[in-house]
Amino acid sequence: MMDWTLSIAILVGGLLLSMGIGLPVALGFFVINVIGVYLFMGGSRGVDQMIANATVAVSTYSLAPVPLFLVMGSLFFHSGLARRVLDAIDVLIGRLPARLSYLTVTSGTVFAALSGSSLANTGMLGSLMVPEMMKRGYKRHMAIGPILGSGGLAVIIPPSTLAVLFGSLARIDIGALLVAGLVPGVLLAVLYGLLIYGQAKLDPEAAPDYDYVPVPLGERMWIFARDVMPMVVIILAVVGSILTGVATPTESGALGIVAVALLALGFRALDMKAVTEAVADAARVTGMTFLLITASSTFAQLLAFSGASSGLVGWATSLQMGPTETLFVMALILLVLGMFMDQVSMMLITLPIFVPLAMSLQFDMVWWGLIMLLMLEVSFTTPPFGLLLFIMQGVCPPGTTLPQVARAALPYIACVFVLILLVVLMPGLATWLPSLL
Repeated sequence: MMDWTLSIAILVGGLLLSMGIGLPVALGFFVINVIGVYLFMGGSRGVDQMIANATVAVSTYSLAPVPLFLVMGSLFFHSGLARRVLDAIDVLIGRLPARLSYLTVTSGTVFAALSGSSLANTGMLGSLMVPEMMKRGYKRHMAIGPILGSGGLAVIIPPSTLAVLFGSLARIDIGALLVAGLVPGVLLAVLYGLLIYGQAKLDPEAAPDYDYVPVPLGERMWIFARDVMPMVVIILAVVGSILTGVATPTESGALGIVAVALLALGFRALDMKAVTEAVADAARVTGMTFLLITASSTFAQLLAFSGASSGLVGWATSLQMGPTETLFVMALILLVLGMFMDQVSMMLITLPIFVPLAMSLQFDMVWWGLIMLLMLEVSFTTPPFGLLLFIMQGVCPPGTTLPQVARAALPYIACVFVLILLVVLMPGLATWLPSLL
């Protein structure tokens, strides 16, 4: 049998080369898979096996929540419910230094629990908030940073489509992984709020005051009851049904779609245009995701069949690094890869290697999975490939450069690292809620 180092050099090196020359990720995976099948699995017979494995990979029930959560989030945005919530929170916050920055973080946290999509959150908040904040005289970092930070919250706050995909690929209980992100997600939003407070205190001109018309308490309570409280139905339908054991993640996704549709119907915001746009958006993302999963399943099997996975795990354990040091190395690898790849590609490349290693070290897989998801959240805003950076630059005023956007994200990346440290020191932050399931 070929030495495992040569096997991993051919497979992983070939994959990185295909991406480097500009091949689409899915196509690059398929090219390397065909080469690997001929080298390690017996030529044409291996191709037949690859096709059979692909069918099994995308027909697993654990992936069913992905399109459901995507439809739910898209319908939430296209129906106008998201704008209604944003306007209501704006009134409720009232007069507060840097209030638009707080509004962004608060709205982003709520949207994360209602959509499950970081890209959608960032795009919507950026297009709505950046022009307004710049018009009010906010400095770039006070306008851009909170949107990038809160946009990434959808990676860990349920219903996260990325968490569903991660759990499926890593064979982690998806319901437990979804619920595990709730407490750390809220804590991260609090850290963002403290960061905004500190920035506004150090530089009051970064978020100047402006005239605000006070709203009577009674009217505020009515706006809260009318525009915010009904959205709790969506959160209860998704998160509550998983926590109480009433529904599986797949069933909770269906319940979430029904809840969003009923609310949109109640607000007279549901029409065929919103429905067709939501379904079309979800279909595009689901199709690409499933195509990548198809390629990844064969790639993982090639790593195992060629001995690359077992050889790498054996080599890593022979270094006699402790569990903490190994976890740090995993996080560092994701940080570096995040500078050049999207999150799905990173998972497809690393999980076939990381999962056996994490299991050999007897990590709590839900706890470990949450830490990996937090690193994936960081990779959304790491230059030069961070997807949220490009989305943010696209909605910013002309002349805004990528380095300016990246600098605004740095303090919020630091907050994520603080949260990772807290989760490592206090594992109960990630494991308490799943233990109630």
